[in-house]
Amino acid sequence: MNPFFQIQLIVSGAYLLPNCRQQNIIKNGAVAIANDTIVDVGKRSDLLSRYPGVKEIHEPHGLLMPGLVNTHTHAAMACFRGFADDLPLMTWLQEHIFPVEAQLDGAMVYDSTLLSMAEMIKSGTTSFCDMYLFAKDVARAAEQAGMRSWIGEVLYDFPSPSYGKLEDGFTYVRELYEFYRNHPLITITVDPHSVYTCAPDLLKKCGLLAEELDTLLVTHLAETKTEVDLCLTKHGATPAGHFENLGLLGKHLLAAHCVQLDENDIELLATRSVNVSHCQESNMKLASGTAPIPALLQRGVTVSIGTDGSASNNDVDMFSEMNTVAKVHKVSTMDPTTMSAETTLHAATLGGASALGVDDQIGSLESGKKADLIVLDLNQPHLTPLYNIPSHLVYAARGADVVHSIINGKPVMQNRKLLTLDESALIARMAEIAQKVLTIRKRAHEGS
Repeated sequence: MNPFFQIQLIVSGAYLLPNCRQQNIIKNGAVAIANDTIVDVGKRSDLLSRYPGVKEIHEPHGLLMPGLVNTHTHAAMACFRGFADDLPLMTWLQEHIFPVEAQLDGAMVYDSTLLSMAEMIKSGTTSFCDMYLFAKDVARAAEQAGMRSWIGEVLYDFPSPSYGKLEDGFTYVRELYEFYRNHPLITITVDPHSVYTCAPDLLKKCGLLAEELDTLLVTHLAETKTEVDLCLTKHGATPAGHFENLGLLGKHLLAAHCVQLDENDIELLATRSVNVSHCQESNMKLASGTAPIPALLQRGVTVSIGTDGSASNNDVDMFSEMNTVAKVHKVSTMDPTTMSAETTLHAATLGGASALGVDDQIGSLESGKKADLIVLDLNQPHLTPLYNIPSHLVYAARGADVVHSIINGKPVMQNRKLLTLDESALIARMAEIAQKVLTIRKRAHEGS
């Protein structure tokens, strides 16, 4: 495609999986990268012949594949990992998370986000969609880590420790959008928290802002039965119906969770081309239920996978998430053919890219797409013998099997060593932040 002198890097291994299909595997495959873009995909021998003298990252037992796309995170909640486990969602939020979040600051969010990004990179995620407080600090962390990200400042009816009064929240979002509008890795979204923390006028205003900025509207939707019952009582409709009545359902909407949906809700999401982020492990841990993913897929809904935050998961490992997603839906439908390995892997790669509106840029390894890819070491007991690669990726692989990670053409991890982050320093800083969190919780409980 381009003259060979523009190629800066060739990445190669024993196998190349360009998408989720076993039939498309290239043995002894490679990709050639120029700047931030994949310009050639094929046999290693062919690429080395076409582009002599180019730097190569070669993994003899390696599998090259698209980087994983995590479509729902609260990255900074890594500081709450294991903080208030084994509680119902509303108790967890209102009595533990919200009171401590009210005392967070930008520095704590920045460091906690970096920790989560270190974990994501080390477990194969190259893109993520985040909604949280102090989004300017989240974006600053994403720049430091070199991760592709969609970032939004969460908006709700009560004052925020980040921006203060609600009206200032919209100013904050606009400032964030203007600052990053031409950034190669960071996209700003509009993020009303949920129907139970946002009045109808706030939701409509968020929808108008997302339309004006031509960006995604990201929210939590129908996560629990309590949320649905509350919405029915207050607004006379389910959360999906409420969003429909407000004119907010559409292809610009990324709805996280979507657990408690009835048949009408499913039909609405399909008809309006809403994108869904499925967060199975978080939904299990908080006993929210299991989203009707097979039914959504049957109706043609774009389904992606998210980990949610480490406070409710308790990790951001997408390999673990894929494993859970595939197995839970088999047992919930009593059908072992449901959520096949290839279907699940698609949701974690190209499905995620589609949900974010960038399936023409990432999610598969093709010439012309951005160079976001990972390399796994297959030479391990739990990955031997090897019959079907998508099956191994969903049912046997672990995040720790990822040895190299490249985002936008730049290596961010090589041989398990992070290249953009100081892992040891991060872990040390998090020990200090954990002490602050415990102190804040103690004060909050003493004051209640």
